[in-house]
Amino acid sequence: MPSAGPATRRLVQVATLCAMFALFTAQIITALLPNVPVLVAVSAAGLALDLYFQYRDPGLLALLGKVRFDVTVRQLLRDMLVLVGLLRIDGIEPLHEQAPLTVALCACYALHFCCQAVAVLVRRTRTLPIVTRNIDASALRLTKAPPRVLARRPGHRLLALSVPATAGLLATAATKDGLWGGIGVGAALALALGGTAYLGTWLLKGKRAKTEQQVMEWLDGWLAEYRPTVAMYFSGGTTSAYQANMWLSTLSQLDGRPLIVLRERFMVQKIDATDVPVICFPKVSTMFSLENSTLKMMLHPANAAKTSQVLRIPTIKHAFINHGESDKLSSCNPYAKAYDEVWVAGPAARERYALAEVGVEDKDIVEVGRPQLAPIRPYAGPPTGTYTTVLYAPTWEGWDGNPGNTSVVLAGENVVRKLLADDSVRLLYKPHPMTGSVDPRAGRANERIKAMITEANAKRSGARPGPEAAAELARRTAELDRLTSTDFRVSADEMERMLIQGRPDGRREALIAEATAAWERAYWASFPQWEHQIITDARPGIFACFNEADLLISDVSSVVSDWLSSEKPYAVANTSGLSEEAFREAFPTVSAGVVLTPKAGGVKGLLESVRHPEKDAFTAARAELKVQLLGPSEPPSLIRFNEAVRALCERADERRARMESRTGSEIPAPRGAAEEAPEELAIEADAAGTEDSVTA
Repeated sequence: MPSAGPATRRLVQVATLCAMFALFTAQIITALLPNVPVLVAVSAAGLALDLYFQYRDPGLLALLGKVRFDVTVRQLLRDMLVLVGLLRIDGIEPLHEQAPLTVALCACYALHFCCQAVAVLVRRTRTLPIVTRNIDASALRLTKAPPRVLARRPGHRLLALSVPATAGLLATAATKDGLWGGIGVGAALALALGGTAYLGTWLLKGKRAKTEQQVMEWLDGWLAEYRPTVAMYFSGGTTSAYQANMWLSTLSQLDGRPLIVLRERFMVQKIDATDVPVICFPKVSTMFSLENSTLKMMLHPANAAKTSQVLRIPTIKHAFINHGESDKLSSCNPYAKAYDEVWVAGPAARERYALAEVGVEDKDIVEVGRPQLAPIRPYAGPPTGTYTTVLYAPTWEGWDGNPGNTSVVLAGENVVRKLLADDSVRLLYKPHPMTGSVDPRAGRANERIKAMITEANAKRSGARPGPEAAAELARRTAELDRLTSTDFRVSADEMERMLIQGRPDGRREALIAEATAAWERAYWASFPQWEHQIITDARPGIFACFNEADLLISDVSSVVSDWLSSEKPYAVANTSGLSEEAFREAFPTVSAGVVLTPKAGGVKGLLESVRHPEKDAFTAARAELKVQLLGPSEPPSLIRFNEAVRALCERADERRARMESRTGSEIPAPRGAAEEAPEELAIEADAAGTEDSVTA
């Protein structure tokens, strides 16, 4: 069913429920009268309607499940009413024809519940204590999942089995011949019995996975063989994966052997394509396998409730790297003092923690820059074409309801209106993906802004790229999709995905980087220069939009800090209620940009300064602020980040040595450490460092 707005969807849901209750009412009346033609029609229609929504949009029937009128109750009621109708139809013998049909129908339901019990057992045996990606786990006897309709869709299974049974019973009602009912119910019995038996084969030794103890023993062996040194730890909700994904390229280029540690099962598939091994520990007890491994340190891109659990492992050092820096209070969370070190981009963040007085000591702060900003191209002068490309990238409203968090509500429409009024502007609008998730006003304003942009595009005209541009984009999209996604069967479960997502070939990330660059070129080439763009998909990413834009308008967020690596002009909307002077003093990232009022005053002058750099009063300030926020350009950020990793790993080694000297042999040595020759490690680190320097 095509997607619709909340009001439309609610209307469809109400209409569906009314239709279903009307059919049940008609079935009750026609079964008691009896009226055979109408009984047959409404019974078949009720089953068909249930089947349709079970497969096309089961969410519409969720309300019935909440009041315990779920699919099992509905189908049982339909079958009971058909049997009541048969009982009242003249010509059908209750004892010789209806009684056997009733017993056989009860047997169908018994087999359905038996199949459900087997399905529960199968799912339990296929739910492993860990989930992996990019690791060859074939030793765990991984197998393909059983058909989803048998293992995970009891409602679909019941309705599918009910089709022949209901058809046979209705044929008996129409012809008064019990043979048709026997054939239909018999077919349902055969299907249920066969399905249960087939599903039960997944409980046999050949298809059954290893036990939890065996899986954890295998993991200990893999950790001893792989010998990880640095891991990125992440836990979060369904929309927070971007916080970890932004660090994947950095993690893959570090010296040593990186690892990604997750806590939620669903997050395994939320992590973007990477060659780095991924392990998910849903239970804290299994995660302590890392304690006796060679793992020395963990990187934390976000604070989460489950972070405290991994901080309990004494053999591992922890560094908080955050998922972006801004002047907001969230960038100085007091929880940061729980980590051994806090890694920041530049001196501004160090000062921010000192002013916040949240307990993070200056000696524990390490400036590493922002290594993932390497793809951002530097300023190359004013726009040379017909159009000035402006990127409006507001942040979301946040959890605290502060009106200064996002400009969408108070200033967004005014900013966009002023930009659209300039015929020489091409607008790129890229709102935060969580816009409207907390404050409905932000969501409504976001929709109005998109409507304004669509309307403005309708008033523009000009030459468009030929069909070859769209064909090239489609080809590049297909290529990138093939590299970044994994095709799973509809019935695939965790175990089957682990089987498919085994050991990578090691070239995937390089191929993805090349394919992404080609896709971005094809994407921008597929649109005319005069057309405004609304960008809400994951592609193109924010950095690709940076490279396309001449000017950024945003809010107080990490977007501004990242943009400054290009040293291009920018503006920040002030919806905090503070004066401009107080706003600049409160948020240092604003100091090298233009401040816009909620009414978007100053947009015209801002555009003028972009087109004529001699009128730009902030050129030198941006260069100075860039160093303040992101640190020096030399040595490159990736090298500084890598050095910080090595230093913290050495601290972990020193601590382990001190503990062993105090307690003797009570602290077990890391598994696999004996196999590592110091000479080999030194050679490998030097080679990796050289390669990283060239890459950076």
